[in-house]
Amino acid sequence: MLGALVVTLLLALYVWQIAGRAVALIGTGAPVAIFIGVGVAVIPLVVIFLIGKEFHLAATVQRMADTLAAEGGLPVDDLPRSPGGRIDRAAADEAFVPYREAVEADPQDWGAWYRLAFAYDASGDRKRARSSLRTAASIFRSVHAGA
Repeated sequence: MLGALVVTLLLALYVWQIAGRAVALIGTGAPVAIFIGVGVAVIPLVVIFLIGKEFHLAATVQRMADTLAAEGGLPVDDLPRSPGGRIDRAAADEAFVPYREAVEADPQDWGAWYRLAFAYDASGDRKRARSSLRTAASIFRSVHAGA
């Protein structure tokens, strides 16, 4: 968490500098500089949006983990590992099957999607893990709207 905050603060400094350059370009009054300044001003807005989106996801993932922990439904990390700490891929792929089947049986179960995300991660498929976590978060938010 501390690392994320430090990186976010550094990024905020960068965004501040970019925004300052955009304002300076727009302030020149030259049409080309104004056009470039407006284009540069978009960068901080996109960065702020993406950071907000990631923090929102992180907060939702934490709420999901807390909910599953209270229910005793967190995925158990008991996969065999190499001496260096890497998860055995074959074991991860084998353990993946019941998580996938749980999602197929009930595609609206956010807990199943959450556990599937961690199964994908253990299998080394980070892209699908992230996608599954986003699906879990979306379902969780719809179920717990206003909570």
